[in-house]
This record gives sequence, structure tokens and C-alpha cells, in this order.
Amino acid sequence: MFKDPKRRNYNNKEIIPSDPTEPQDPNEGERTGGNEADNVDRSKVVDELGATDVPDMNSDIHVLTIIGQVEGHLVMPPQNKTTKYEHVIPQLVAVEESPEIKGLLVILNTVGGDVEAGLALAEMMASMRKPVVSLVLGGGHSIGVPIAVSARRSFIASTATMTIHPIRMTGQVLGVQQSFDYLERMQDRVIGFVTAHSNISDRQMRSYMMNTGELARDIGTVLAGEDAVKCGLIDEIGGLAEALASLHAMIDEAK
Repeated sequence: MFKDPKRRNYNNKEIIPSDPTEPQDPNEGERTGGNEADNVDRSKVVDELGATDVPDMNSDIHVLTIIGQVEGHLVMPPQNKTTKYEHVIPQLVAVEESPEIKGLLVILNTVGGDVEAGLALAEMMASMRKPVVSLVLGGGHSIGVPIAVSARRSFIASTATMTIHPIRMTGQVLGVQQSFDYLERMQDRVIGFVTAHSNISDRQMRSYMMNTGELARDIGTVLAGEDAVKCGLIDEIGGLAEALASLHAMIDEAK
């Protein structure tokens, strides 16, 4: 009938109460990882950014990443990495309105996605008063092409590629003349935007789009970094340092 006076937890392990008369270790908080608020913040950093810590600095440049697939009106499967355009639009508005932000750096590594959503983002970036610089790393394919050229100055890594192909539709499509006319008008919108915001000609763009001798299962053209610059689609070859230098130069010129 005698009960153990020592407290135990749910694992039946002994809990030894601390002696209030014993001096406290000043480093106890460091060993336990700090207070609970700090632990929560660090967990958020790990979950959202994949890093244990992010350098703390104040910058007048906002970085926007367009990665994976541009998700528009249809929700993509959970295993797909996507950039949701309804999340990007408020960022663009905030960049344009914020007095602390002086420029926007757009980094792309995308396979494409929703045509209307991607074109909407490209139109917003092209209409911003603040300087915008784009950098294509890895790939800027399909609808990523208009997004890349929407910036005032566009860069591409020498190892990156850009795929130009006709507009496709998923799901059931009625094989009537109206469907073909709709696709043709949408394609003309994309081509018109790209040619208006780059140095590539309409004829060259359509030639790349209808090329049948390069892709085994599709029509179109894959342009490597230097080829994208030679044809006038992208302004120049460069990486992060060159893109940031160009953006800072635009900010200084605006001042």
C-alpha cells in the first residue's frame, strides 16, 4: 500500500525535482536550445527554407523565385513542385508599393505551366515602375519564356536552357475550327508579348516554335544559354553577380 513519493512521467521514468536552493546554471538555456519562441522560429526556417539559419541583413532588393511548374487555375498533384500565381501577385504589388524596396530580382528554374497564369505574371512584371532583372538558372521553359523576357534586363546561365514550343491544352478538346482558332489566338498573344519585350523577331520565334527536327516527341526548339542570347531572346549570359550588378546600376540610375 506504500506509494512511491517520487513523481514519474508517462514513460514511468523518474522525475527528479530541482532543488530551489541549488544555484542555477547560467548556460542551461543554451543547452536546451533557448526559449520556446526561438525553437519555433528555427523550425519554421528549416521547414520553409531548408536551412538552419538565414543571414540577417537589410536589402532594398526583393527576390522572387519561379520554380517547378507555374500553377494557375488547376491545382497540381501534391508531388509536383509548383509556384502558385495567386501567391506571386501580392508579392509584386507589395514590391511596387513598398518604399523600402527599390528593385526586383526574378530567378527562374521552371518547366512552364498554366499559360494564362504565366502570362499574367509576365504582364505585371513588365508594367512595374521599379527595375526588374530576371535570371534563368537550369531552365526557363514554355511559359517561363515570357516571364523571363518581361524584365528590363534578362540574364541566363551558360548551362541553362529554354524550350520554345506551341501552346498545348490538357483534357478534352473539341476538334472543331473554333478550338483551333482559340489556340492560335492564345499563341499569338504569347508570341506578341515575347517579341515586344525582347530582340527576337516574330518570324524567328515562330520558326523555333514549329521546328520538327529537334524534339523526338514534340515540335519546338531547345535553346542553350548562348543560343538564347544570339537570337535576341535573352539579353546576356551571366549569373547572380552580373544580375545583381545590373539591378543595382538601375536602382542608382533611378535615384
